[in-house]
Amino acid sequence: MAADQIMAGAGDGHSAMDYPAHLETYRFFTHLMKWGAVGVVCAVLLLAFLTL
Repeated sequence: MAADQIMAGAGDGHSAMDYPAHLETYRFFTHLMKWGAVGVVCAVLLLAFLTL
């Protein structure tokens, strides 16, 4: 497939796809991963502090 054909179809997407809902889900996922990582780091530091 030629590059111009790929790029021409890239903007069309799937008509049934709800892009605002997709972006909201992605933002929720990244927010959850960020705070999950912070929580894990805090738990590890707490356990390290309590075992000293």
